[in-house]
Amino acid sequence: MAAKVWIECALNGAWTRERQPSIPISVDEIVADGIACAEAGAAIIHLHAYDVATGRQRDDYDIYAPIIEGIRSKVDAIVYPTLPIAGSGYAGDLRSATERYSHLEKLARNGLAEWAVVDPGSAVFTRYDEIARGEAGFTYFNPDDHFREGMRIAAAYNVRPSFAIYEAGCARLGAATAVAMPKVPAPIYRFMFSEEFCFGFPPRPPFLDAHVALLDELAPGAPWMVAGLGVDIRPLIPQTIAHGGHIRVGLEDRPWDVRETNRALVEEAVRLVRADGAEPATAAEVRASCAAADMALQRGSAYVLKYE
Repeated sequence: MAAKVWIECALNGAWTRERQPSIPISVDEIVADGIACAEAGAAIIHLHAYDVATGRQRDDYDIYAPIIEGIRSKVDAIVYPTLPIAGSGYAGDLRSATERYSHLEKLARNGLAEWAVVDPGSAVFTRYDEIARGEAGFTYFNPDDHFREGMRIAAAYNVRPSFAIYEAGCARLGAATAVAMPKVPAPIYRFMFSEEFCFGFPPRPPFLDAHVALLDELAPGAPWMVAGLGVDIRPLIPQTIAHGGHIRVGLEDRPWDVRETNRALVEEAVRLVRADGAEPATAAEVRASCAAADMALQRGSAYVLKYE
């Protein structure tokens, strides 16, 4: 039987149309794009809500709710929101943990949050082009109390955390906290590669091997995928499939100022997955795989935390 590979599409990110001109930002645009990507083969849709008047990210329940409902009404897909990218000028200043996650808790309370961005640890988002111009970048802040607030919501409402793994310490913090909070569903680990930013690893095979080796020590059998920002992860797809991982594509993750569409990126991902002898997973198959990971985590048979 062919391996089932999850395909996630990250529709827009916080970059605004100044940096990524083709992203959808209005409710209707995001809904239409999400439906198109799900129909093309993406089982998972990730999105950032926008204030159309300002052209900037706005994490408001009243914007997220109709987007999630609109996509779900037409296709079966796992649709999940982001959180403010604290530390930048893209989505406001650092607020309290409760304020930052307030939209997520309301979505969860109303049955509209199946997965959630819950990022363990901060990361340096300085870009190489900024360095060349002598400009300062910024740090994406995720203080521990913010991370734990996201995990609290995940435990209270059975929302699956999707961890962005920018550095090795993110995986260590995330795995340790998942073990310490047994009511949290089994997390998804997203290995975040980049070519344009200074965080983490560039998308080359030895570095994917390093991520996988560490996760095998921290949480054997945990579901993971390759993703990133300012990056082309296509060269890693064959290795990812061989290791049993999954993939994320989309305009959020691509280098800035590309002239591409999310649907075309998903269609290409489907072709590449099939070229390696695997098949794109449906949303139902993703949920079934996650349920199995939950059972393993509860039994303690597949997830083992090693304290040094």
